Amino acid sequence: MSEDAIINLFSYGTLQLESVQLSSFGRLLTGTKDSISGFRSAMVEITDPEVIQASGSNFHPIVGPSDNPADELEGTVFQITERELAAADDYEVSDYKRIEVRLKSGIQAWVYVKA
Repeated sequence: MSEDAIINLFSYGTLQLESVQLSSFGRLLTGTKDSISGFRSAMVEITDPEVIQASGSNFHPIVGPSDNPADELEGTVFQITERELAAADDYEVSDYKRIEVRLKSGIQAWVYVKA
């Protein structure tokens, strides 16, 4: 995949923040509201000082699979480049892993979930 390829990234948390987008991607992203089914949200304490500085918080949302398929998590799907996806990987701490999911809209997107 080339660095210019368009990739869908779904965010339910801090990647939606302007401060995180500017520090991670050097630009503001535009996105569309969407959601994923079968996931539930919790909070995780972040200890990485750079991530805390970018987000302004040491507690971030984190999601994992739910036993209830009716559970739905709202967020935003962004179109980014492969280089920006690598920057998002660098931003996320080891509590998260990236998986591919189908959003409610039918779009395939990457999302960070509990590792």
